[in-house]
Amino acid sequence: MTTILLVDDDDQFRSMLAEVLRRAGYEVQPACNGSEATVIYRNHQTDLVITDLIMPEKEGLETIREIRHINPAVRIIAMSGGGRNGFEDYLKVAKVFGARLVIDKPFSHAEILGAIRKALAA
Repeated sequence: MTTILLVDDDDQFRSMLAEVLRRAGYEVQPACNGSEATVIYRNHQTDLVITDLIMPEKEGLETIREIRHINPAVRIIAMSGGGRNGFEDYLKVAKVFGARLVIDKPFSHAEILGAIRKALAA
């Protein structure tokens, strides 16, 4: 079974998306911030990481950098819905840091599932 590390500080959003992914047949490891995600990934490397970019404690760009340091071949999808500088800027930088795909919030179930299929196929 394909495993996904899902990182988002919004508890309600993370729970909802985790349920969507589980119903689609994925095993999901949830994390509420980048610090927790890095520990989880270090102990259990997943097939894919989906991370929000704007989070307290450790934001997504640093999380991407640290997880890619653990495994340079890791597949990552970065997601963002805003911020002071606009989410487009964060998403562009996420690609530079190593995200394979980026997706802006809000997105549909079909959009995230399609992005996952594309990231895993690459």
